[in-house]
Amino acid sequence: MLSRRQIERVVTAALEEDAPWGDLTSEYLIPADAVATADLVAREPGVFSGGDVFAAAFTITDPEIAVTLAVRDGAPFARGEVLATVAGPARGVLTAERIGLNLVQRMSGIATLTSRYVAAVAGTHARIADTRKTTPGLRALERHAVRSGGGHNHRFSLSDAVMAKDNHLAVLSAGSDDAGAVTTALRSALARLPHTTHVEVEVDRLDQIEPVLAAGDGAVRIGTIMLDNFSPEQLRAGVAQIARRATVEASGGVSLDTVAEIAATGVDVISVGALTHSARALDLGLDARIEAGFDVTADAARIGD
Repeated sequence: MLSRRQIERVVTAALEEDAPWGDLTSEYLIPADAVATADLVAREPGVFSGGDVFAAAFTITDPEIAVTLAVRDGAPFARGEVLATVAGPARGVLTAERIGLNLVQRMSGIATLTSRYVAAVAGTHARIADTRKTTPGLRALERHAVRSGGGHNHRFSLSDAVMAKDNHLAVLSAGSDDAGAVTTALRSALARLPHTTHVEVEVDRLDQIEPVLAAGDGAVRIGTIMLDNFSPEQLRAGVAQIARRATVEASGGVSLDTVAEIAATGVDVISVGALTHSARALDLGLDARIEAGFDVTADAARIGD
């Protein structure tokens, strides 16, 4: 779950970027006593994510603004559906509009794309997971959106687990191609880790699997083997070779066209960078009605009925 602190950090930074010295247009064109009611409307179908983030954009801008969410994160919606209603001082509504929309469109786009990957592997035991290919500063929001779409999160940061990729192994083994050198170097490194640390190692050839697994013969085991850019035939061979001695993750070359075939090989996890680095923002709009002399409290109560 997203924490309030994570939401406020992102939203506050975004608002400060967009209106560092106030919203000149709203302040000069919109009367101070004007109030507005606005509906967040879906221009296309999708899966919702970012309701609390959307609401925070308005309530941080002006605490008198009330936001009522009509759908929960993770819920599918149809084109034309009202997803939320905003009511309050018009200046604040207009100031926060773009930030609220930008974030909820981005998050709902990720959730929608993730849901398509999840649907594509239905009937297998493979889980769809994200990667660290996220927008700097928005990782917590984008990872939440993946969960909204039915996906799972990989390690959140470099501090959460050991994940030795090809460059790590090249440095660790001093560039040697000798299988024994990789085993020895990895085993020495694992010996210094707490036994609670999860360890994942990336391989790009079948003949690397046994030397990597052999390194985990002490208190710290190899928890996950990532098979990087393997063909479906190689993935099946890798799953059979690992034989449940570690979790098997497939990565590289994953798309909506290929993910079902990858899942059918028997891998446990399929990590997909595209969930966050290539998701299209969903088309959502905010349709506002501005009035004067409006009773904010009464209107918010009416909207909530």
